[in-house]
Amino acid sequence: MTKDMTHGTPMKLILQFTIPLLMGNLFQQMYNLVDSIIVGKALGIKALASVGASSSITFLIIGFVMGTCSGFAIPVAQCFGAGRESDMRKYICNSMFLAAILALLLTTATSLLCFPILRWMGTPEDIIQGAYEYLIVIFLGIPFTFLYNILSGIIRSLGDSRTPFMFLVISTILNILGDLFFVLNLHMGVMGAGLATILAQAVSGVLCLIYMHHHFKILKMQPEDKKLRLVLMRRLLNLGIPMGLQFSITAVGSIMLQSAINGLGSVAVAAYTAAIKIKQVAMCPYDALANAMATFGAQNLGAGETKRIRVGLKDSVIIGVAYSIFAGIVLVLCGSTIATLFVDSSNVEILAKTQQYLSTIGCFYIILCLLNIFRSTVQGLGYSGPAFFSGVFEMVARTGMAVFVIPVYGYTAACFTDPAAWISAIIFLIPLYCNVMKKIEVKVAPR
Repeated sequence: MTKDMTHGTPMKLILQFTIPLLMGNLFQQMYNLVDSIIVGKALGIKALASVGASSSITFLIIGFVMGTCSGFAIPVAQCFGAGRESDMRKYICNSMFLAAILALLLTTATSLLCFPILRWMGTPEDIIQGAYEYLIVIFLGIPFTFLYNILSGIIRSLGDSRTPFMFLVISTILNILGDLFFVLNLHMGVMGAGLATILAQAVSGVLCLIYMHHHFKILKMQPEDKKLRLVLMRRLLNLGIPMGLQFSITAVGSIMLQSAINGLGSVAVAAYTAAIKIKQVAMCPYDALANAMATFGAQNLGAGETKRIRVGLKDSVIIGVAYSIFAGIVLVLCGSTIATLFVDSSNVEILAKTQQYLSTIGCFYIILCLLNIFRSTVQGLGYSGPAFFSGVFEMVARTGMAVFVIPVYGYTAACFTDPAAWISAIIFLIPLYCNVMKKIEVKVAPR
């Protein structure tokens, strides 16, 4: 079912769109949570650290996939908002072709470079083999990651955020069963956890494909729609690649941070791993709001409704700030308690370091909220190139902290690295949004 977001109350539409996205993000995070819980409890702290040591590399690649696919979906949403269904179908066909090419290239490159990257990051010797085993499976499953993200992005562009959520529920259940089977029954270790995650992603992608084929009449392709067009592919790449690189360049800073934490020993790595898992779940509402604003902005830009874009952003900020206050309080008061899902309560030092990290970032969650909403709005308006530089600011901040500050002040400095990156990015993004809106309002003003 499609949903036109160019009419109706913006806050109501954004909430209706956000809630299924939020539930979907939560279930998607359960992939990683289930991996960590089973790995940490069944295989031990070193196995948990092995998964954690590869997390920033995973984000580097998977973030590029997610960002690129989100960029490919922007022209689809704009054409849908403008009622140009033929152009929309042409963009979809060309984006599927580009996604297939990129999936092949990324899978080949990452599989070959997997172990050298772990060495370069200074991964501790006692966990490097486990990190490699987990990471190589994730990389070999990149085509499935592309499949789900490109299809779910198209479905959301048409205003339907519920269907991808339902498919994620199914795949999450399969992921849990897969973890139990591969890790506990077949004793495949961390490789089994990675395999369960990738197979679950494949199922959700196939379900999206079947649903699109049977339920979206406006996507019924004509021979003219299936032709490859360089002009369309160029625009898709101009939107998708900067968004993908924005994720990746942010991840470069995370890799630098991970490298610095690796140098602090396995205890610090395990604590950081547990904290990151909790942080990722707490961030799900921001990701959902960001995706909602990207679609809302794109559809309303296509319809020439610039005033609605401003109202929608204001409403999203109100929702996000309210959640930020709640999430910050939970992280400060209950962080170490939640961490016992992954870490045995007898590991007092690890739990203390986990709480330290969560208490620090919880105080800066309002900044993270603004960062996600403003960046996705600018990207949804078709300015993913300029928005890319917010990722550069994040990377510079994280790299500077990892190279110059963490070696001196240790784990405490690591806890302040993410907030420093968020502040750097938002200082750039708010003026960028204001400038972009002025340009758009001039373009669509009646003459």
